[in-house]
Amino acid sequence: MTSMTLSRETAAATTRVPTHRIADDKAMLKAAAELTRDLVQARPAVYWADMTGSAMLGYGALVASTLLPGGWAVLAGVVAVLALYRAMSFIHEVSHLRPQAVPGFRAGYNAFVGVPMLIPSFMYEGVHNLHHAKTRYGTAEDPEYLPLALMKPWTLPVFILVSALAPVALLFRYAVLSPLSLVVPALRRTVVERYSALAINPVFRRRAPEGDAKRQWDRVEAFSSLWAIALIVLVATGVLPLRAFAIGMVVASAVAVLNQVRTLVAHLWENEGEAMSVTAQYLDSVNVPPPALLPGLWAPVGLRYHALHHLLPGVPYHNLGEAHRRLTAAVEPGSPYHKASYSGLPYLVAKIGRSTLGRR
Repeated sequence: MTSMTLSRETAAATTRVPTHRIADDKAMLKAAAELTRDLVQARPAVYWADMTGSAMLGYGALVASTLLPGGWAVLAGVVAVLALYRAMSFIHEVSHLRPQAVPGFRAGYNAFVGVPMLIPSFMYEGVHNLHHAKTRYGTAEDPEYLPLALMKPWTLPVFILVSALAPVALLFRYAVLSPLSLVVPALRRTVVERYSALAINPVFRRRAPEGDAKRQWDRVEAFSSLWAIALIVLVATGVLPLRAFAIGMVVASAVAVLNQVRTLVAHLWENEGEAMSVTAQYLDSVNVPPPALLPGLWAPVGLRYHALHHLLPGVPYHNLGEAHRRLTAAVEPGSPYHKASYSGLPYLVAKIGRSTLGRR
């Protein structure tokens, strides 16, 4: 961590301007567009190898954690959490990829990760794009935004701890609510609107899919429902040992908590509901670039460049590092681009914690 980065963090913290009043920095936006035109092509081999390799490592480590004794089981469990978290993070890439950019990747994600982990791609597709809409970001219409920095201190631990229940909620959603909603139309509307999106905004209601999107949704939901029911039946009949199932649920819970911690520090969460410029959205978001190494684990698949991703949502994850290097070298020292880079998780958690303490 360099002293220059530390000074940037201090400056960003002490010279805060209301986010909706920050105008676009045209020089930064122009540089971002011009310097990365050759970086928008996704590399299918990278996507497939990374996603499938992470998934296979995760499942292998999960099985090992149910068979090995003591500390070895714990170590295998940690590997399973990190690998499966990385594999599941590809749902973010699926939501941004053009249909033919990586042929078959959506189906591959759902087969290897989405259905087995009960996080199918439709829970993010059609939702995440709203988070990137210029007129929606940071407003009540943004499914992925809460002004956490402006809320009471107790909201932060609740925000994290509630995510630990996600595996149980997902199992119930697909094993019980999916089949039941087929015969109860009113329940179906509720399931689609409220229980079919990876969203943190409690007032968000998603629209029902139509056309090809509906057909894809129905097909993947059917597989997810059958898998969830099969899991319950396997445990109930003793085919899947209760201990193994419990370990799997703990691993899935740890993945959800880790993702929620990353979500907590993905933005500064300082907007009070007003529409924001692109530059303001960038400054309300977070980059955690090298030389720090740990962000590669807790913010995988390009998520360590979350602010840059809001500038360039079309750049695939494997090119974000190069885009960051180019922009860092090209823009002026006083450019807003530098002000979204932070040292790591402890600083960011402390920063949002201090903000909420001021709201007591």
